[in-house]
Amino acid sequence: MKRNSKVLILTAKYGNGHVQVAKTLEDKCKQMGFSKVIVCNLYSESFPVFSEITQYLYLKSFSIGKQFYRLFYYGVDKIYNKRMMNLYFKMGHKRLHQIVTSEQPDMIINTFPMIVVPEYRRKTGTVIPTFNVLTDFCLHRIWVHENIDKYYVATNHVKEKLLQLGIHPSTIKVTGIPIRKQFEEKMDLNEIYEKYKLDPDKKTLLIVAGAHGVLKNVKELCQSFIKQSEHIQTVVVCGNNTLLKETLDPLATQYPEQFSVLSYVERIDELYRVASCMITKPGGITLTEATAIGLPVVLFKPVPGQEKENAHFFEDNSSAIIINQIEDIFDEVNQLLADDLKLQKMRDNIKKLHVPNSSDIIIEDMIKEASYIRDKKVMAGIP
Repeated sequence: MKRNSKVLILTAKYGNGHVQVAKTLEDKCKQMGFSKVIVCNLYSESFPVFSEITQYLYLKSFSIGKQFYRLFYYGVDKIYNKRMMNLYFKMGHKRLHQIVTSEQPDMIINTFPMIVVPEYRRKTGTVIPTFNVLTDFCLHRIWVHENIDKYYVATNHVKEKLLQLGIHPSTIKVTGIPIRKQFEEKMDLNEIYEKYKLDPDKKTLLIVAGAHGVLKNVKELCQSFIKQSEHIQTVVVCGNNTLLKETLDPLATQYPEQFSVLSYVERIDELYRVASCMITKPGGITLTEATAIGLPVVLFKPVPGQEKENAHFFEDNSSAIIINQIEDIFDEVNQLLADDLKLQKMRDNIKKLHVPNSSDIIIEDMIKEASYIRDKKVMAGIP
């Protein structure tokens, strides 16, 4: 397959991870000389109102909607082959057909489990090489379809889950999850300490509330560290949650030596490099970024679904601590920050989970696979 081909990348804005992976792969495709890279949020373009509502409900799943999300996430397996899934199989078909007809992409990449894409092949007979890039450290059944040509997964653990579902080993590649290249660069730590006005002689606790600021109980936690742990400096990244930032700003003004609060940080990799550990929610991208830097993670109250599955995988690999009660978090994090040996072991373990240059490996492999599929089509006389 020629590099000056067209690529269609399909994503969805349920959390920030799927979109970030799509952007990373888009940048890599452009860098490698593809003539056109089309990135499409298929559901938003097909059903804007429905997408807005469901994206809002997804964010709410981190608080009031946990039980509903648990039912959806773990219940899909039970209804996967039933009529209730037919609507999901068809969602976006019309818009996908428009893009395929007008752009005629040479390959399709999914960074979100869109069954409409392999179903489109089944219904129309149009064979476009189609690849799934999984964005978590666990497997959900909804990613799996007979018309997916190859799966790119984070770990051997996810590969094993696919094999158990009868997926052929040759169609699975362990590549890690694509993240921004800045996470694999070398940097001068002194410059970072200076930039963020941090003391290199203190332990740094990084609290990342997520792009939408969905981590809860942040203020109470910060007050505990400020009042009881003068040897620790705490940095909170609020993402797009302006209300959280406004709530925390007075603390930063009152205790500038111990506490700072930031909005969305584009170069968050800089903070990862100087942090001793990070409290966050277990999204696939955040965890992959932590593996690249070697940053131990504390995962507070993971919600049912992929985040809970991710959390357990990291805990099982001695790379993370899961804490479910707000009253336990101060003591446990304090103990961890005081235990240099445990921190170092966690650093070593989380680094072992990292696969470097993931986007390079994925796109190079996709080019080869797409060429192979195209040659097979020519030999079989398929248009």
